[in-house]
Amino acid sequence: MAPRILLARHGQTAWSRSGRHTGRTDVPLLAEGRRGAELLGERLRRAPLADTVRAAEIRTSPLARAADTCALAGLGDRATPWDALLEWDYGDYEGLTPDRIQELRPGWLIWRDGVPGGEGRAEFTARADAVVDWARSADRDVLVFAHGHILRAIGARWLGEDLSFASRIRLDPASLSVLGWAYGAPAVEVWNDSGHLYG
Repeated sequence: MAPRILLARHGQTAWSRSGRHTGRTDVPLLAEGRRGAELLGERLRRAPLADTVRAAEIRTSPLARAADTCALAGLGDRATPWDALLEWDYGDYEGLTPDRIQELRPGWLIWRDGVPGGEGRAEFTARADAVVDWARSADRDVLVFAHGHILRAIGARWLGEDLSFASRIRLDPASLSVLGWAYGAPAVEVWNDSGHLYG
């Protein structure tokens, strides 16, 4: 069976709650985010994912909000930090909300326009492609803990879509997504599932 990739977004932070673009700033999890990470871990240890996660190779962004989510989910001792999973470097827009950026640059869309002083779209796409290539070449399912924009980019690229497609697939904090296969083609099995946070 072809390998799948499980995507876990980090738990809630003060910046993600307020909508501030959080690239390389190492913002800690809120208490709510820590609890969300624990609940995500419980979800990953239950059927139908328990056997998959026990056998999976696990990687995490080295930034604390992702690495801490992985640790609180009970998987930190198995995870390898990987710079390819870092969030987009937002450059001049780091810490700004979308509304503030729209004041500075009306009509701006990160997926189309990129960011000044930060990581270019091509470089960001190449990082997402590296994750997809790694996951597809694995001999088992893989699990990654990372950030909203890089995970959305991985989703778009898994499906063979341009980076701009990621603008249409949102992700909530502490959500779980699964990318797999249908009829031999890349497919979405689960996207932005946060039911474990409300059960």
